[in-house]
Amino acid sequence: MNIATTRVPSKTSTSLPNILTYTRIAAIPVVVGCIYAQSIMDYPLWLRWVAVAVFIAAGVTDYLDGYYARIWNQQSAFGRMLDPIADKLLVASCLLMLAADNSIHGWTLWAAIVILCREILVSGLREYLAALRVSVPVTKLAKWKTTMQLIAIGFLLAGEAGDQVVPVVTMIGIVLLWASALFTIYTGYDYFRAGIHHLIEEDSR
Repeated sequence: MNIATTRVPSKTSTSLPNILTYTRIAAIPVVVGCIYAQSIMDYPLWLRWVAVAVFIAAGVTDYLDGYYARIWNQQSAFGRMLDPIADKLLVASCLLMLAADNSIHGWTLWAAIVILCREILVSGLREYLAALRVSVPVTKLAKWKTTMQLIAIGFLLAGEAGDQVVPVVTMIGIVLLWASALFTIYTGYDYFRAGIHHLIEEDSR
């Protein structure tokens, strides 16, 4: 006799999707530590490959937490709040570390500044609109933007170690970072426009 089993939906902070989000946050000090040790303390180049491997694993959790939350009906307000925060912490920490070790320098710093400023702008809008009980969902384009950012940062984390294998690894990372900065401006404008619309409606009441 076949016994059908069903997964009981769990929307607590200890559900699997949220645990995957926690691991993405926990990966940040590992990635930053590896790059710091290699570039600032002059440790071996293989540490950059460790940073890349941990960063890729963290990026995979960004896909898996949303996937499991949907198929297991474990989507929660806590998860929706924490997921974009984890992404922003990971991206911001890596960009700052890459600037510190000179992987990002010169004009490319502007691409990183645009990305960080957009994240602060969107976070501020989300916080204000949350007080008005207005939800601003993440668009598909914004998700593609985040994916491009993660790929760009992955190439830049490989940096000199990657260039020893394929000489254009750092250059690919820089090009992708500029492309993601352009997407960042567009998606940031979308969020800003939606936020201003709600603010005008609120002031007119």
